[in-house]
Amino acid sequence: MTLTLRYAARSDRGLIRDGNQDSVYAGPRLLAVADGMGGMAAGDVASNIVIAAMAPLDEDVPGDALVDALRSAVDAANQQLRDTVDANPQLEGMGTTLTATLFSGSKLGLVHIGDSRAYLLRDGEFMQITKDDTYVQMLVDEGRISPEEASSHPQRSLLTRALDGRDIDPEYSVRQVLPGDRYLICSDGLSSVVSADTIAATLRDYRDPQECVERLVGLALRGGGPDNVTVIVADATDQDIVEDTPVVGGAAARDRGMATAADSSTPAARASALTAPPRPASPEASRSDGEAEQQRRHPVRTAVLLLVLLVLLGGGLFTGWRYTQSQYYVGATDDGSIAVFRGVPGQIAGLDLSAVHETSDTQLNELTAIAQDRVKQGIPAKNAEDAHRKLAELTSDDPANTNMKPFCSSAPVVGSISPAAPTADPTATTPEPTLNPSASGSAEPGDTAAAGSPDTSETVQDSASPSPTPDASPTCRED
Repeated sequence: MTLTLRYAARSDRGLIRDGNQDSVYAGPRLLAVADGMGGMAAGDVASNIVIAAMAPLDEDVPGDALVDALRSAVDAANQQLRDTVDANPQLEGMGTTLTATLFSGSKLGLVHIGDSRAYLLRDGEFMQITKDDTYVQMLVDEGRISPEEASSHPQRSLLTRALDGRDIDPEYSVRQVLPGDRYLICSDGLSSVVSADTIAATLRDYRDPQECVERLVGLALRGGGPDNVTVIVADATDQDIVEDTPVVGGAAARDRGMATAADSSTPAARASALTAPPRPASPEASRSDGEAEQQRRHPVRTAVLLLVLLVLLGGGLFTGWRYTQSQYYVGATDDGSIAVFRGVPGQIAGLDLSAVHETSDTQLNELTAIAQDRVKQGIPAKNAEDAHRKLAELTSDDPANTNMKPFCSSAPVVGSISPAAPTADPTATTPEPTLNPSASGSAEPGDTAAAGSPDTSETVQDSASPSPTPDASPTCRED
């Protein structure tokens, strides 16, 4: 018996988060949820990249090749994450969960990593078919805490595994699909807010997938909506239901997740709907007619998938550019001035990822060596205000500011003995040659021993004598 999927999906940014780092794809064969992580390290970029790599799987796949197809797509997604971080080190730390199913008509391939979840409702029995890759789940497995304690543990969102470009093998499995099976795939924005009993009751009570999705998202928002919420509900049925329009939403949508619902109103879904083939007019059509229609549908579906893929990739590029333009740092210009830059340090394909936002009157060589190294590497800031504050702190003339070199003084150097020198014995003074950098030579070892304080002599020379190297940068700045 060949089954079809009747599905619905929605992604909401929640009530607390400024943006949506979840990405969702729901099609006739592929259902996938990716929950990006990394905050300012662009979790939405990571989830977008992974969903874009998975989307081409929404084609006919032989039932015995489900795991191979999933593994190949996941490996490609992980490599893309690695390449993206290599090209822009500022994105180091970004990653994403992934829970996806690939449907063949009688079997279902499943890939899972992270804490997004997949559930199954079969004959009224509700069960979780994935296992969280989290710290608290590890504690539960070791018997150190109970499942009830895990649900309220302060570190329940701490992941032990995710897709982040490093070598890692997610969990793969294949399940038999039966008529009437209902699958739920969701991010932890639902499962960590709404109890399993409430989720199960909702899946039983709302038979229409779209109504069920709306209800589950509403329950998460009513619970405070502390995180992005993404939900897919799909029913396996032997009825003649053809769902050809993929649902793309969250960070994977062209609007970059600012819309609350990932439904047919998204640009990607609208584009798919314009080219989707018409539903067969009569279920009693002959077998030969059905085969001809299926052959005609494949080129159209391929075009739709390519269009969706282009939208996803374009959205990823847009997000990367927008991310750089929201960043600020303190750095040095080519002529040696200290300035606030908008963007991130570095280049891609010869193009600078930052531009001067504001230049100060302070030169790089007026800073201490340590401060110069920090500025050359770029001092990151949260926003423009924070960058201006860090620039002011860095270049302040406050005597307590250790980033600026001291002003050059015209006073004799001999009188500026370091207070670190011992003063207990007035007669134990440091020999004159060690205090005068212009002397023809350093003190003899015998003179140092006679003074009785070799450590004092070394301290005075370090604090009062300039470097003898002719090319060293000046240790003070002109007033």
